[in-house]
Amino acid sequence: MSSLVAGLKKHRVLLFIIGLAALSVSQQKFIMPWVYDVIKSDWFLIDTKDQGSNLAISTPLSDIAFMHCNNYIKSETAPDTAIVFAEKPLKAWDIGNYEYIINGEITTTSNSSASVTKKYACRITYNKGDKQEDPLNFDNWSIIGVSDL
Repeated sequence: MSSLVAGLKKHRVLLFIIGLAALSVSQQKFIMPWVYDVIKSDWFLIDTKDQGSNLAISTPLSDIAFMHCNNYIKSETAPDTAIVFAEKPLKAWDIGNYEYIINGEITTTSNSSASVTKKYACRITYNKGDKQEDPLNFDNWSIIGVSDL
């Protein structure tokens, strides 16, 4: 037993290189081909008519998303704070699968401070997808998050 331990200590650099080579070969021959097959498959494919864009948009659904984001912000604000919303979002993006990022601006005034204008970003999803059933109903939308407030 002690001779085996002494041999391992003596050749540990060689064992490290052999282990590293075995790990590299197993990754190239077994793991990465499986990963490429998963990537080529449709396991993560979302089939939708809404493909999204990296350009700012203004559509009826983005306007409704803006309205729902504003209503959500209003519901989360303290009762002693007055909020004035802009008429239109600064920018809105359709990121695909009926998910929108709304960039807007609000002016808040509380009893103890002066008016403050803030910009925000709201990520919101239309849950009914291609069906377009009752988009004015807030229950058909999900707020994923609001930032910068």
